[in-house]
Amino acid sequence: MGTAAAYFRDFVVLNLLRAILLRLATMSVTLIGAAVVVFFVIRVVPGNPIAMMLPPGASEDDIARLTALYGLDKSIFEQFVIWLGGVFQGDFGTSISLRQPVMPLVLGRLPATLELAIFALVIAVVIGGALALAGVRYRATRAETAIDVTNGIGLSIPDFLWALILIVLFGVLMPVFHISGRISPSLDLPFVTQFYVFESILRLRFDLWWDLLKHMFMPALALAIPLAAIISQLLKQSLKETMHLDYVTLSRTKGYGENHVIVSEALPNAVLPTLTLIGVQFTFLIGGTVIIERLFSYEGLGNMAIDAVINRDLPLIQGIVIVFALLFTVINLIVDMTYALLNPRLRHA
Repeated sequence: MGTAAAYFRDFVVLNLLRAILLRLATMSVTLIGAAVVVFFVIRVVPGNPIAMMLPPGASEDDIARLTALYGLDKSIFEQFVIWLGGVFQGDFGTSISLRQPVMPLVLGRLPATLELAIFALVIAVVIGGALALAGVRYRATRAETAIDVTNGIGLSIPDFLWALILIVLFGVLMPVFHISGRISPSLDLPFVTQFYVFESILRLRFDLWWDLLKHMFMPALALAIPLAAIISQLLKQSLKETMHLDYVTLSRTKGYGENHVIVSEALPNAVLPTLTLIGVQFTFLIGGTVIIERLFSYEGLGNMAIDAVINRDLPLIQGIVIVFALLFTVINLIVDMTYALLNPRLRHA
């Protein structure tokens, strides 16, 4: 009996390792494909980045010298080979507009974007989960209809429009929250890392933590509203289907109240599809920060990406796209592995 159990455990572990290796190979192909696409696409777009960084009276010799300095005088294929060779060595080139190494610039802005996306995800889960639970608790009533209408409104308005609405409401008409920046310039910043929110908590600097949240709240809420509507719709539907199962009916016959039945019996079994959705949507949430960060002048990676595109900063654009692609693939891998671990049917397949 013990031998069979050990054999089964080894079989499950081997299947999991095989799935991880397969996903890692897929990730490598995805990253290489993203590198190829972004490298060649941005070079066929009209505009000379060297001419944009020089004053109007620059001579042809100045343009030629800088073009050679950044390797733009070579063919596109030669440029790609040189750049890819540098990437494998950890060198993503030098920013044309900022004249600094690309990867330190990108990694310096990435924590701000991650903190914003995580905060938005927390808000979306809280709002979406509360609406779903309320919709099931008061199903077949006017309250459920109101929740469905709220979800429809949340889905029909894009996040950047929500951002503009929030700026007008809580930044202009009722100036409660900050509408630009990441932190107030007047505050002392004793940070060692770029993860300001987490570090302010570790340092017990709750004045900094509160100021950071006041700056992050509106952009995070603008990102969270559409996702909260999606979470609410899916979780409510899953809960309503689960409420008709036998073990839920048995729980009612034991005399448990409706709130206990929903939260303790139905929710644990209905939440798995929603968890998968949250993981997948988190990647889109990170991508959605680009416009939101611009609207709120938030010093994140998305804001830097727009500046890089405006300035035709080719190395910086390439570095940002590769980092975004890496984030997407890693998050999808984590979501798939988590789903396999939580779902016994997939784990034992």
